[in-house]
Amino acid sequence: MPEGSGAAFVHRSLADGEFLQLGNTMIEAIATPGHAPVHHSYLVTDHRRGKEPWLVLTGDSLLVGDVGRPDLHAASEKSLEELARTLYRSLNERLLTLPDHLLVYPAHYAGSVCGRALSGHPASSIGFEGRHNRALAAVSEGEFVEAVLNDIPPAPEQQAEIVAANRTGEPSATLA
Repeated sequence: MPEGSGAAFVHRSLADGEFLQLGNTMIEAIATPGHAPVHHSYLVTDHRRGKEPWLVLTGDSLLVGDVGRPDLHAASEKSLEELARTLYRSLNERLLTLPDHLLVYPAHYAGSVCGRALSGHPASSIGFEGRHNRALAAVSEGEFVEAVLNDIPPAPEQQAEIVAANRTGEPSATLA
């Protein structure tokens, strides 16, 4: 879990740039806030396959066909605009600078409320998303913020309970 996540269950906190080794697999935490004030993506290198990273687990930041919504954690200390600007920088300065061939595995795909134009495909690549993801077509931070905050669908009725369940690791009775 990212350092400062507020998770109230047993976990290992990782700082931006910290590595976790699992056998032949190396995982690097990459801070990609914006969907939430604290958020990580995880760059995965399987040393049995090669020395280069193979895939990135992007969580709710970069999705297939869209990006994460910054409004779902709006109860944070940051405004929607601040979260959207932070997401823009996370995408453009962190994720889209990764190699084009890198596979992208987000936390959600079509049917999730975490994005608006999600593809039904569960995976993509950095290069494909950089060229074809409509949310990334904005040429400036201001255009991105305007596009991401325009016509946001309503948050789920149980959003506060969902966030609480994510922090505690225990589903609420109404979500079970």
